[in-house]
Amino acid sequence: AQGYDVTAFYLKIWLNDELSLLGECPWEEDLSYVRAVCDQLTVPLEIVPLQREYHERVVAYTIEAVKAGYTPNPDVLCNKMVKFGAFLDFIGDRFDYVATGHYAQVKREQGRTYLLTAPDAIKDQTYFLCQLAPEQIRRALFPIGHMAKEQVRALAAEFNLPNKDRKDSQGICFLGKFKFRDFIAHHVGTKRGDIIEYETGTKLSEHDGFWFYTIGQRQGIRLAGGPWYVVAKDTQHNTIFVSRHYYENDKGRNELTISACRWLDGEQPASGNYAVKLRHGPYKHQARVTFCENGDAHIVLHERDQGIAAGQFAVLYDGDVCLGGGVIVHEVVQRS
Repeated sequence: AQGYDVTAFYLKIWLNDELSLLGECPWEEDLSYVRAVCDQLTVPLEIVPLQREYHERVVAYTIEAVKAGYTPNPDVLCNKMVKFGAFLDFIGDRFDYVATGHYAQVKREQGRTYLLTAPDAIKDQTYFLCQLAPEQIRRALFPIGHMAKEQVRALAAEFNLPNKDRKDSQGICFLGKFKFRDFIAHHVGTKRGDIIEYETGTKLSEHDGFWFYTIGQRQGIRLAGGPWYVVAKDTQHNTIFVSRHYYENDKGRNELTISACRWLDGEQPASGNYAVKLRHGPYKHQARVTFCENGDAHIVLHERDQGIAAGQFAVLYDGDVCLGGGVIVHEVVQRS
């Protein structure tokens, strides 16, 4: 409909050999749907094996970040290093653009390419595209990014596509139906450590490894008298600190520093006021951003956020334009 000659590519990144002990790998099911759609539309299909590149560029990073006590986001790295990295290397100059199903938009104006948010704020996926380089975003197309999910479903039904009734994919792209905790346990293992009450230093229980917990986590702590939240981790001593008073004023979190920043147009923004996403989802914080000489940025949120976690990405927005972002290296806990 948009006037392009299309070839479909299926990027095989499933770690079926490594994860066979965790359950059945769903990549064959995915590929069967892809084949059926391509056959119906007479679109040529190529399968690109990128397991090795994915393991080297994304999985290894995820494992090392978890071991160091960080909360990584593999999907951000997948877009940067694989879907718009290794895959672009694979196709070279055979094709002008790469079209994906991300809920995002691009605007090309006066030789520049801007990444814009999708109208469907809940589905918007610009957060996951925040680390793309200018040359990567220039070759990106997002054909459904201007539509709501319901519209996409309606079109699939109208054209009677084989996957019209298939459920949305959820979770980390390379895990599919596997649980992230099982993946981490497989690669990092378990090790008993103490659960300590943050305010009193009292040992409350034990856990299987700090790498299973992230700041702000409530689920999986298994302590009576809660709700309990993870407020800090001591990676050297394999200790997690929990509190029942996570939302009280003395634990307000509204400052953070980001590093390893990437900007979609190649230029660092000026210090000023921006909207900031700390995770995928519709909510944006209003914040003051100050850039340092080394390219890091100090961010002061106008409101507290209880889930600031080192290793995650903070993404800056100027209106509907996604500017890029960086990795959270630490937070500041303000005490009243």
